[in-house]
Amino acid sequence: MNRKILLGVSGSIAAYKACELVRLFVRDGDDVTVVMTEAAKEFVGPLTFQTLSKNPVFSDQFAPPVSWKPEHISLAESADLVVVAPATADIIAKMRCGLADDLLSSVLLATRAPIAVAPAMNDGMWENPVTQDNIAALEKRGITVIGPESGDLACGTKGKGRMMDPQKIFEALK
Repeated sequence: MNRKILLGVSGSIAAYKACELVRLFVRDGDDVTVVMTEAAKEFVGPLTFQTLSKNPVFSDQFAPPVSWKPEHISLAESADLVVVAPATADIIAKMRCGLADDLLSSVLLATRAPIAVAPAMNDGMWENPVTQDNIAALEKRGITVIGPESGDLACGTKGKGRMMDPQKIFEALK
């Protein structure tokens, strides 16, 4: 489709699913740039996303910019679509409040591109009224929420909170 997609990856065990999402976008002709939180790098290394996307991976809010513009602005302006997958309760709360304390949250605040999130968290976190209020506020602002789905969770419980299957996310965003 030749879209410029910025994929935000936040710190969840579901970060490994974002690798398949990159593959699906690239196979479809999209140009994917990945922005990772520091926590996300604990689950999947930047080199994996760089190899799959064939683009540099960004995570440092204060790295010297590649161009004359600060990275969070140039990344925000270059995207046709911003997807956060997995979207943890933390990044969802930051989005709702407009916090910009890392590169991903700064890009999310600065972009004018459509935004979609694919939540991934423990079922208790998903069901918490604060998270539900945050999701409702994001949807009211026009942010697309894809999932989560029910199933086995990494914490050993079963319930709603699994990040949607990458193929389903891809199809929802096509």
